[in-house]
Amino acid sequence: MAHYGRWIEFLGGQLHHVGIIMGGSAIVGLMLRPWMAQWINRWGSRTMWIAGYLLFILASLGNLLITEVGTTIFLARSGLLLAASIVFTSGLTYISQIAPEHRRTEAIGILGIGGFLGMLMGPLLGDLFLAERTRENFQALFWIAAGANLFSLIGLTFVQAPKHHCASTSLRVRAFIQIVRQHWPGAILAVDFAFGVCMAGPFIFVANFIDHASLAFKTHSVIGLFFLGYAGLAIIVRLSSRRLPDRIGPAKVLLAGILFMSVGMLGFSWVTAERTWLILIPASLTGIGHSLMFHTMTSITLASFPTHVRGTGSALALMMLDLGTIVGAPVLGWIGEVYQYPVLFACIGMTCFGSGVIFVIAEHRKKQQHQPTIS
Repeated sequence: MAHYGRWIEFLGGQLHHVGIIMGGSAIVGLMLRPWMAQWINRWGSRTMWIAGYLLFILASLGNLLITEVGTTIFLARSGLLLAASIVFTSGLTYISQIAPEHRRTEAIGILGIGGFLGMLMGPLLGDLFLAERTRENFQALFWIAAGANLFSLIGLTFVQAPKHHCASTSLRVRAFIQIVRQHWPGAILAVDFAFGVCMAGPFIFVANFIDHASLAFKTHSVIGLFFLGYAGLAIIVRLSSRRLPDRIGPAKVLLAGILFMSVGMLGFSWVTAERTWLILIPASLTGIGHSLMFHTMTSITLASFPTHVRGTGSALALMMLDLGTIVGAPVLGWIGEVYQYPVLFACIGMTCFGSGVIFVIAEHRKKQQHQPTIS
């Protein structure tokens, strides 16, 4: 789905349409997050995880019926993002429920490696199918995506459901709000938001940037190369540092990730058609940033929520991520059209760095408040 922006342009859309559709379609997932959290609390994380895969299959195949940019493509993209929301929230909740508390961050990180493996394979497969941009090739892309999720769905039926982690919480939004207020995680939500803005870079605008900057080796697009550097290095860093958050604390690892992500976004300004290979620099830096940021910020967000309502904590973290994409993508699409791509990516980097500053200040104040006073 890293190629979805190309699908929009193939159907006649412009860059601002890519931003509006890709960002605005996340609204459905954002609106349903509170209910999603209560569904997970009530019916269990594995059950909802399976439901998310099923919805993704239906939404992916729904693209086969689309012939122009309009309401239907917005609905199809909304279905894909809603399904991804259910899968991510359920997966995070499941892992946080079965892992020992002192190894929760590591467990979330290991789960994330599956996502990075998908990033390695998916864009490369997409490049193979879209060497020539025809409707038949795009249709093949959606069939492959549906098949991959069917494979995951079947595999998940063999996974044991967590024991004693279903809560008889109300399915109303009021219950979600009450749980959030009771276990408010604090300034880490600013980082969750900024991470959503960051994800608009590789997963929304990179494919269009590569096309518009004519980045290619001979006639082959380099989006597969970008994600090879992005996800490949991310896997190595995630594996080699999997115990680091539990040793030095997730906050320190998170701040390192924010720095890598911020610098990596600035690195897109170095890439030109004459220096196509330089795409590996922002790819590697942002991949490292992703590998250090996501599991640590999620673990910090979940830390304040008891195990039986971790569905609410997961939903809140991903709500902020969705909000970052919803707000960021349309604005970034406009910035890209008016001021070009280097400024677009620089704005993402500054947003990420700013969230790190907010988090550091909040943590410093928290420590000062908990220091004993000497009379």
